[in-house]
Amino acid sequence: MSESTSAKPSSPPRGEWPRSGSRRERLKNRHVTLLAIGGCIGASLFVGIGEVVRSAGAGAILSYVIGGVIVFFVMRMLGEMATARPDLGSFVDYARESLGAWAGFSVGWMYWYFFVGVIAFEAVVAGQIVGGWLGIPSWICSLVIMVVFVGVNTYSARSFGESEFFLASVKVGTIVVLVVGAVLFVLGLLPGAHFVGVSNLGHAPFLVNGFEPVVRGVVTAVLSYFGTEIAVIASAESEDPGRAVVRTTRLAAWRIVLFFVGSVVALLLVLPFSELPTDSSPFAAAFSRFGIPFSAQIVDVVLLVAVLSIVNSSIYACSRTLFRLSANGWAPASVTTRNRRGVPWRAVLLSGSGGVLGAAINFFASEKAFAFILDSAGAVALIVYAFICLSQLRMRARLSADEVARLPVRMWCHPWFAALCALALVATDVVMLVHSDTRIQAALSLVALAVVLCAYGILAAVRKRARNS
Repeated sequence: MSESTSAKPSSPPRGEWPRSGSRRERLKNRHVTLLAIGGCIGASLFVGIGEVVRSAGAGAILSYVIGGVIVFFVMRMLGEMATARPDLGSFVDYARESLGAWAGFSVGWMYWYFFVGVIAFEAVVAGQIVGGWLGIPSWICSLVIMVVFVGVNTYSARSFGESEFFLASVKVGTIVVLVVGAVLFVLGLLPGAHFVGVSNLGHAPFLVNGFEPVVRGVVTAVLSYFGTEIAVIASAESEDPGRAVVRTTRLAAWRIVLFFVGSVVALLLVLPFSELPTDSSPFAAAFSRFGIPFSAQIVDVVLLVAVLSIVNSSIYACSRTLFRLSANGWAPASVTTRNRRGVPWRAVLLSGSGGVLGAAINFFASEKAFAFILDSAGAVALIVYAFICLSQLRMRARLSADEVARLPVRMWCHPWFAALCALALVATDVVMLVHSDTRIQAALSLVALAVVLCAYGILAAVRKRARNS
């Protein structure tokens, strides 16, 4: 795709990664840091974690540790590729450079499709929460929420960063309260509490239903962590991209341990296994144990904040992915158009419109249609991460020994850890195919990949014929 020569002087070149023309409008390091720490924390943590703990018992700790190791390896590989080729800025381009145009096309469109589905789902959830509070139709609330966050993302990268910084701060603060409160609770240092120690954790069965729920918990964990890589995408629009990438990949490890694994351990320390709630968030039950008034209402507010945060960051991820697809000639050229602050505003609007369309299908069409959208994107995370593993293996093989030695971020034990991670992702997909609860999601995601590959084949054939004619 050729660069536009008719753009105004104040506009950035169309083929480059979208960076603000003014340093004042770029993402600050604190924005990227908090996005790395809390960017993917959503309802899956505040509500879904209880289901994993109930089915796997204390084995849920192992589920989140294994899933965390997989995602940490993926982040490490992303960090290596980002520092090896800082001019690219996106795993769409890493896949294209390393594996070929077909891979860049496939991973880009699959990623975009996944997060459009996420936007739609989270907008529906947010609309239902707010609509229930205010007593107005939830579809109106969903639409207003979408308009607000599309506007935030359209204005500038900095406005996205500031809004996400606030939202992520609330999520991170909630988890810190849980972890710190759990420590004080078990030591008997809270008002009215007595020393509990690790008795609740010790009495929780490690494999309450055998090892299978632990394996299925790994699937849940990996899917819950998906979105961590958005911080690497955002690093390209920060004040210091190189430093931001290095810091982001290093933050991934302790964020996973503290927030997800730490939450599981904290809940098992505070709540007897037999008293884990089945119809509400375990966070609310834990906060009630701490003596915090209005625990359920507080967790509801935090849940809304988490959902809004995912809407915000998903719009950002969608728009930047669509921008790279367009820059590579795999989406309409007009999508690369940016405003004077460097934002690909048409990509933002198209991504937001996709989310609105998905939400509208939920409200006004058949429930099966919306379920199909969600199910067909269910295992896309595993496919995208597998592409990242293969891209890193291929890119590292092309680097000289001196180039590898100069990398500030390197994947360990090359190529074994990367290959092991890829195999683990394939195994996770197999687990989804075998288990009845996730079989449809895995199968439809593979169908979606096949459709994208067919679309690339048709597009490539049309372009070849056009060149030869």
